[in-house]
Amino acid sequence: MPIVDNLLQLYAHDFSEFHHVELDPRGRFNYAPLPLYWSDPTRHPFLVKMDTRLAGFVLVHRHDHVWDMVEFFVLRGFRRRGAGTAIAHQVWKRLPGRWEVRVMQANQAALPFWERAIAAFTGRRIEPIGIEKDGNYWQVFRFDSTFNGGNASSGAGGVLCRLPAVG
Repeated sequence: MPIVDNLLQLYAHDFSEFHHVELDPRGRFNYAPLPLYWSDPTRHPFLVKMDTRLAGFVLVHRHDHVWDMVEFFVLRGFRRRGAGTAIAHQVWKRLPGRWEVRVMQANQAALPFWERAIAAFTGRRIEPIGIEKDGNYWQVFRFDSTFNGGNASSGAGGVLCRLPAVG
């Protein structure tokens, strides 16, 4: 958990470019639900390594029989090389079923990434649905990964490590 918490600081810093995120009094970004990923069986934390080096993390939550890509972070040094797409494909293969990937409308760089990654995995373009929640506007992609794993391109591979539960 401490490694993911450290990486969350970088993620929140990147995210603060287009979404207001507050620092706590210690100068850190607080991610209150993080401990739940080690105690709630519906939540799944993954650490990403490329050539044995830390490259990012993925937090997934299953609710109402749908997998939710809650947080997805790839360090800048690994971006634009196919790593993010390969990581997303690994997650979808490992956790087959119905998926939702939400992209904040203000995150202009993420929307085309997710459009490409999902289309490469499913073999077709998925049209996102626009929603508003608590004053934020999102594009939501919905698809089923159960029968699409064979279409996924291999891309730049990385190691996706499911982090063990604490205790």
